[in-house]
Amino acid sequence: MVPPSPNPQQIQQFLSSILSQRGPSSLPYTEDTKWLIRQHLLSLISQYPSLEPKTATFTHNDGRSVNLLQADGTIPMPFQSVTYNIPIIIWLMESYPRHPPVAYVNPTRDMIIKRPHPYVTPSGLVSIPYLQNWIYPSSNLVDLVLNLSSAFSRDPPLYSQRRPNPNPNHNPNPNPSPTPSINSSMTSSYGKPPPRVAAAAAGYPPSPYGRVQLPLPQPPQPPTSQTEDAAEVYKRNAVNKLVEMVHGDIIGMRKAREVEMEGLFSAQAVSRRREEEINKGLKEMQDEKEGLEQQLQVVLMNTDVLDGWIRDNEGKTKNLGKNNVDVDEAFHCVDVLSKQTLDCTAADLAIEDVVYSLDKAVQEGAVPFDQYLRNVRLLSREQFFHRATTAKVRAAQMQAQVASMAARAPHYAT
Repeated sequence: MVPPSPNPQQIQQFLSSILSQRGPSSLPYTEDTKWLIRQHLLSLISQYPSLEPKTATFTHNDGRSVNLLQADGTIPMPFQSVTYNIPIIIWLMESYPRHPPVAYVNPTRDMIIKRPHPYVTPSGLVSIPYLQNWIYPSSNLVDLVLNLSSAFSRDPPLYSQRRPNPNPNHNPNPNPSPTPSINSSMTSSYGKPPPRVAAAAAGYPPSPYGRVQLPLPQPPQPPTSQTEDAAEVYKRNAVNKLVEMVHGDIIGMRKAREVEMEGLFSAQAVSRRREEEINKGLKEMQDEKEGLEQQLQVVLMNTDVLDGWIRDNEGKTKNLGKNNVDVDEAFHCVDVLSKQTLDCTAADLAIEDVVYSLDKAVQEGAVPFDQYLRNVRLLSREQFFHRATTAKVRAAQMQAQVASMAARAPHYAT
């Protein structure tokens, strides 16, 4: 009896454990592709439970050995209205999934590889158009197995190996039909290989094709009296030719669509960049508009202040042409702070003139030097107090002006 395969939960735990390892024992896949590799294998196992993920040592042509993931088992192959199971191994190389995997058919001792075969080399290496036209990230393992099954159904890669019959009179028919056989499942990475089951027919060893009985077609025999119908041969060749043509057209259309998609993606990127530039320019213009509106409000308020000052002082211009103009009466302070500022500024300038006159006098020798120093010290102290008072008054005036602007702002905003 064939033992059951590992359940999906065990397979998920196995893949999560083996792909999360770090250090020298980790698998040689890049970190950004491990999750995609796990998803590809889980999708493959869900579609084809006869395949099992394993880790094994792969030896490159240059002699390098590396531990890689593989999908080992059988894939279905419909042939002449009968479904057979072809043993196969799919290796996920270090650069997977950006580059295609490597697939091998895995015949046992009672099976031989058909020579020549369009898709399988004598060593078992499989090369089908899907692998040659592998495109990341659209290509995957499920589609690969579908293409392998389709290619093998058109031309099976394996045949049952004929063995001498120990009893010549056992079967007088010179062209016996293939004898079905039963085989246990492939060796699993989750346990020891199960014991082989005896063959269903005497004289034939167990077949390597899984749980389904697999009578593979015999290799070409010497010409006999039985010949294939020419119409059937022509029909089969025509179907194969049509399939190849359709496959080529599909590949060409897919490449053309991918090129078109790349162009659209590039245009989309350019459009997004231009959109960002337009949004940035629009924001700058909005900020500039707000700044200009604020400046306009300040200009309007200053214009209003000047207009008020002109209205208040318009009558005083009539006396400018007369000689009896009083300098002290030419300007009137609107409030106490303005009058205090005017007085302090006048006193500051007057002290500056006195100090300048003392400098000239001491240079000419009209004033003794000690008296000059004493007067300059007193005048400088008084000038300092006037300037400090002017600064405080100016600060108070600024606060009052800000409050006045804030009160007038709603009026100008409307």
